[in-house]
Amino acid sequence: MLRGSCLCGDIRFTATGPARDPAACHCSQCRKQSGHHWASVQVMDDALSVTGTPQWYAASDSARRGFCPRCGSFLFWKGAADPDTGIALGALDGPTGLRLKRHIFTADKGDYYDITDDTPKQEQET
Repeated sequence: MLRGSCLCGDIRFTATGPARDPAACHCSQCRKQSGHHWASVQVMDDALSVTGTPQWYAASDSARRGFCPRCGSFLFWKGAADPDTGIALGALDGPTGLRLKRHIFTADKGDYYDITDDTPKQEQET
């Protein structure tokens, strides 16, 4: 089970199902919204319980991003046709036992940093 919250605590969440595909996204949208790259893990919607009311921003026709309207913490990424939701790894409490499995959209990464770990890298998501 994973638990987490936004910075102010108004939004809390629990994920009871398996957490899949921990990834760091380097696309320009994630960098602009998070201030750097954004790391998340996928959880099936029926295994995710959220208390509080996140605000959603439609970043494109195919995805929206959930954040706390009080403190601004970027918490969720939801593809329009997806049965799961991406949860911010940085918002999780305590040890998670998770490790990044891949870096995505590395072709869009900022020029101010390098990706130097051995985690697989994808220039675009497939």
